[in-house]
Amino acid sequence: MKNDLASIIIPVYNGERYISQAIESALSQTYPYKEIIVVDDASTDRTPQVVKSYPVIYYRNEKNMERAYSRNKGVELSKGEYLFFLDYDDLWEKDYVESSVEF
Repeated sequence: MKNDLASIIIPVYNGERYISQAIESALSQTYPYKEIIVVDDASTDRTPQVVKSYPVIYYRNEKNMERAYSRNKGVELSKGEYLFFLDYDDLWEKDYVESSVEF
C-alpha cells in the first residue's frame, strides 16, 4: 500500500442534519493516510458546532460562495497526493478511498 496522503474534501451549507454521518464515513475509511477538510459555505444553522466536534480541518467561508468555490478552497487547503470529494449528505463504503488509491 502506498503512503501517499488522501485529502477528503467535504463542502457543506446548512448541513447540520447530515454532516456527522459524512464525516464519520470519511473517518472510518480503511485507508490510513488521510486528512479530512470540511469547507463550510457560511452556514446559518448549527453546522459549525457539529463539525468542530470532529478531528478535521475546518474552514468557513465569510459569505456563501456556492459549492464549486468551496471545493476549490478545499483543494487549496489540502496537502494530499489524492483528492476526494464527499458531499455532506453522502456516505462511502469503508474501503472506497483505499480501493481508489490502489486502482
